[in-house]
Amino acid sequence: MHSFWIIFKQAFMTKAKTKSFIITTVIVAAAFFLMANLPNIIEAFQGSEEEENVLHVMDESGDLTEALQQQLQAAGSDMQAMPTDLTEEELKEGITDGSIEAYLVLEQNEQLSARYVSESANEMNSGADIEQAVQSLQTALTAETMGLDAAEVSQLFQPAAFEREAVSESSKSQEELSQARGLVYILIMLIYIAVIYYPNMIAMEVANEKSSRVMEILISSVSPVKHMFAKIAGIGTLGILQMLVFGLSGYVAIKTAGTDLSEGAFSVFGFSDVKISTFLFAVLFFLLGYFLYAVLAALLGSLVSRTEDVQQLMLPMMFLIIIASFIAFSGIGVPEAGFVTVSSFIPFFAPLVMFLRVGMLDIPLWEPLLSIAIMLATIGILGWFGARVYRGGVLMYGSSQSLKDIRKAIRLGENK
Repeated sequence: MHSFWIIFKQAFMTKAKTKSFIITTVIVAAAFFLMANLPNIIEAFQGSEEEENVLHVMDESGDLTEALQQQLQAAGSDMQAMPTDLTEEELKEGITDGSIEAYLVLEQNEQLSARYVSESANEMNSGADIEQAVQSLQTALTAETMGLDAAEVSQLFQPAAFEREAVSESSKSQEELSQARGLVYILIMLIYIAVIYYPNMIAMEVANEKSSRVMEILISSVSPVKHMFAKIAGIGTLGILQMLVFGLSGYVAIKTAGTDLSEGAFSVFGFSDVKISTFLFAVLFFLLGYFLYAVLAALLGSLVSRTEDVQQLMLPMMFLIIIASFIAFSGIGVPEAGFVTVSSFIPFFAPLVMFLRVGMLDIPLWEPLLSIAIMLATIGILGWFGARVYRGGVLMYGSSQSLKDIRKAIRLGENK
């Protein structure tokens, strides 16, 4: 057992001290703080917005600008509509030299018409707010012409009460889905990255030891099977530590940000009232997914003698992960679909797809437990088979770019 912990420590420390691991960890952690403070950074670069929020209005009647400002305020816009005495040519010159952001021309004949002029057609946000305010102003003017008071107009445009109700017992309410969707999406991304990055790290480490002939020294004092599982455990522990650093960085970044991240783009990621079981299943499927693909990666890594051959031999495993991610991400919108349900019990897809169903649906407990049992059985079988391949694979040298070498590795391991 002492030799197991020596290899475990060596695998952990060797990768933890690499520049690529340290730089990746620092960059990702810094990215969380950058994203959390992005609104403040944008605001700092934009400088004062007072002039940007002024909308110059050409209004011949002189009565429409004030009414437009009321509609803008009612819509929650911070745009300030102000009448102007400048000619249209002077306003266009102001846009060209940057002193004016945009202007609006209002005319009222039989109906209200408006023309919004800005430097670029890409300025969609402010233009959309103004268009909505002009439309509301047109409605108010029409209602006034028809003799309708404010209460009658409000009643006319009051939206109908509309609720969504699902018959399926496993379906959650719309509010619950909104709260779970963001967390499920992020955790699926983490599991996806983990089962690609860390098993690939194991395969590269094994191939590197073989190419440098260090493997010959190691297996003279430690059994290949113990060496394989020590590598898997060491790099797996490093992966868990890195994920904890990412999670802690993200949490601290959100809590210390000077902006309200519950609004805007972050409103899609609803983290409130998420069940503890969702987090527990995330950790469980993360570990199971890692060990499943890590054993497969160690098996494949033992077949090659050069690190250049690793990626080619790892392609079948990569395809499995990519297919699982496609199913999971497409299933976020339709978690009750038949193809999602079936694939959640396939061991190589289950870490992503079954977790998706656990997070998005109220499924019976036996379903994730059955999926976990299938994964554990698969890990056991793959571990037994992988150990047989690994025992002979680490002794194979020369060009190896085919899965046919698995049979050769098994025979070599049995004769050892």
